[in-house]
Amino acid sequence: MNWKKLLFAGGIGAVIGYSVKAQLDNLPIRPEEALKQVKNAFRERGPVSGSWIYMKPEELTYNELDYTVYRGGITRTIDNVNTQYEFFIDAYTGSVIAVEETSSI
Repeated sequence: MNWKKLLFAGGIGAVIGYSVKAQLDNLPIRPEEALKQVKNAFRERGPVSGSWIYMKPEELTYNELDYTVYRGGITRTIDNVNTQYEFFIDAYTGSVIAVEETSSI
């Protein structure tokens, strides 16, 4: 068996694996996963009765910083009062950038 060929093939495989991983790390998270993270955060403070998220990332400037974000909303029902929130979540890290209460019905 030729060990040089085996080591060469292993090295090429490692380089290809590393470059594929680096490219995958630069992709945004799935919108469904982003919504799941926000819903779980809201559930820590009470039940969630509805939610939505735009599937296409958009650009947001917040506190003079630029982000690529998903925009979505959460509805919570507490004591028969629906409260709606709009959120922005970083499309690459999954960090919540901002949450605003939009209305209470």
